[in-house]
Amino acid sequence: MDVSREVAVRRLARWSRQTVENPDGELRESAVAVTVVRRAGTHGIWILRRPATMRNHPNQFALPGGRLDEGETAVDAARRELFEETGIETSGDDVIGTLDDYVTRSGYVITPVVCWLDDDPPLVPNPAEVAQSFFVPFGELVRSPRFLRIPQSPRPVIQLPIIDRLIHAPTAAVIYQFAEVVLKDRPTRVDGLEQPVFAWR
Repeated sequence: MDVSREVAVRRLARWSRQTVENPDGELRESAVAVTVVRRAGTHGIWILRRPATMRNHPNQFALPGGRLDEGETAVDAARRELFEETGIETSGDDVIGTLDDYVTRSGYVITPVVCWLDDDPPLVPNPAEVAQSFFVPFGELVRSPRFLRIPQSPRPVIQLPIIDRLIHAPTAAVIYQFAEVVLKDRPTRVDGLEQPVFAWR
């Protein structure tokens, strides 16, 4: 499967994204970059695995991202974190849209920012934040997810069977919505999808 930048831009322009109100600042605002590149003629995105030494969410799979600095927008933060973690530089023109905010069990509200580069910029992972990096083609991103029931929550836990592993929310929720909205042109919400219990802290 492949989708052009022009098609992705049109689909995101039609998309009415869902935001989360945070007037009292109870949720820590953060952003992630869904970063599309083209390698050997194939479009895909970068997924990272965090080092075991990280204080928060060690060994977990993630998209480049982190908390917003004071005065930053979600787009600013996603682009900054992308560069700090992977060495990939983007301009404002590389940002083609945003997906739904997703609230995590650990008290964050994540804004996913879609960046599209029709080339293959060199990846220079920051070892303090990246243990492994995976290029995942669009064809792999559209695999059917698994939805599990757990006694701790009425919401289903999402698992994405990609890169020969099971990726969980919040990363799985963001990738799943990207695949649904941008790759399949299906308006799909993800706020009803749960994280596994190990990610609640």
